[in-house]
Amino acid sequence: MASLGQITLPRAPSLEMSLLRRRFNQPIKTRIGFNGRIVSKQAQVSVKASVSQKVIEEEARVLVGTYARAPVVLSSGKGCKLMDAEGKEYLDCASGIAVNALGHGDPVWLQAVTDQASLLAHVSNVYYTIPQIELAKRLVASSFADRVFFCNSGTEANEAAIKFSRKFQRFTHPQDKEVATRFIAFTNSFHGRTLGALALTSKEQYRTPFEPIMPGVTFLEYGNIQAATDLIRSGKIAAVFVEPIQGEGGVYSATKEFLQSLRSACDAAGSLLVFDEVQCGLGRTGNLWAYEAFGVTPDIMTLAKPLAGGLPIGAVLVTEKVAETIKYGDHGSTFAGNPLVCSAAIAVFDKVSKPSFLSSISSKGLYFKDLLVEKLGGNVHVKEVRGEGLIIGVELDVQAGPLVDACRDSGLLILTAGKGNVVRIVPPLIISEEEIERAVEIMSHNLNALD
Repeated sequence: MASLGQITLPRAPSLEMSLLRRRFNQPIKTRIGFNGRIVSKQAQVSVKASVSQKVIEEEARVLVGTYARAPVVLSSGKGCKLMDAEGKEYLDCASGIAVNALGHGDPVWLQAVTDQASLLAHVSNVYYTIPQIELAKRLVASSFADRVFFCNSGTEANEAAIKFSRKFQRFTHPQDKEVATRFIAFTNSFHGRTLGALALTSKEQYRTPFEPIMPGVTFLEYGNIQAATDLIRSGKIAAVFVEPIQGEGGVYSATKEFLQSLRSACDAAGSLLVFDEVQCGLGRTGNLWAYEAFGVTPDIMTLAKPLAGGLPIGAVLVTEKVAETIKYGDHGSTFAGNPLVCSAAIAVFDKVSKPSFLSSISSKGLYFKDLLVEKLGGNVHVKEVRGEGLIIGVELDVQAGPLVDACRDSGLLILTAGKGNVVRIVPPLIISEEEIERAVEIMSHNLNALD
């Protein structure tokens, strides 16, 4: 098994040195090794002082302090590897929070972006463009949906779903004095940070500083069939928002019975069923769409994170009964679905949607979980290893932050989830078995060292 330190990235030392001099106006005396690494101790100190430290200091002066960032300045990546400004390599099992489905620098993705950028990047939705239509055709052909609305992020996709749900109710019940306008969401849910999507997000600490937010949302226990069906039957619910697999909430999977009960109750009451697959969709679970494993189709599905392989995009997939209620001017976006991002998304979709690729995700996910159970399961702090495909959670009886920090220092990037006690593992879908073994080795070593 190759160690992480044996895997090196292509470097351009002379260009790197030139950029550093230009950026910080400091001379750098260095010697470059045969593999492109900076080997002079003086240069290492100089680069560290002139890059990471200065970047972190400048960030504190010029950016709004919304992020508790890890003290790492990432500068390049290839495949499942990232490199910081000092040349240290990291195995990426966070993939930009489940965004970089094809890893970093995928050649087909890169060619698609480069080719399209040389032709046309943006014209707005005042005009037609071919890549947008081609991407929509793929999404419709591969899913339950009849039509697609493009936006720029997951939270924007959920905002659109909120608007579409309310418009649907008003359109289909024009004579009703009290149209259904309320929503159901669930514990541990995360649907975004804009005011509408935030209202559907369960963590109070996200909502409280910005109240009053959109009213009319009831949070129910995730998986509680009786509570959900009773409230849906009230006739006041415009839509039910649910993640088939909760990512931010702690990598919890819904049961087939739960989602089927929501579908039946919504059909009976005239409510819409909305699946948020922003994090768990597009191959992450080993199915192209997470809903496929449950035998339940929604009326609306929201997508975003992995769709364009690192460029910003969101999508709302809807049935014809929903689409026919949305008219010109009801919603829109300046940047959404531009030719550049749609060309990138086509490259991602065409690779991920291949049956052999999806099968590899399932097999690698099982291998990852089995290895985690084998290597970590005996640790007193590990309560459960769960997930589907390559969205995996390791629940601890302590906060996961110290483990995440220790793994980062050892060259592995992972995330937290839930109430901070879950390690979330969402690597690029191209991760190899050797890289999986290395990730588990690092986690096991650092978990044992924390005792």
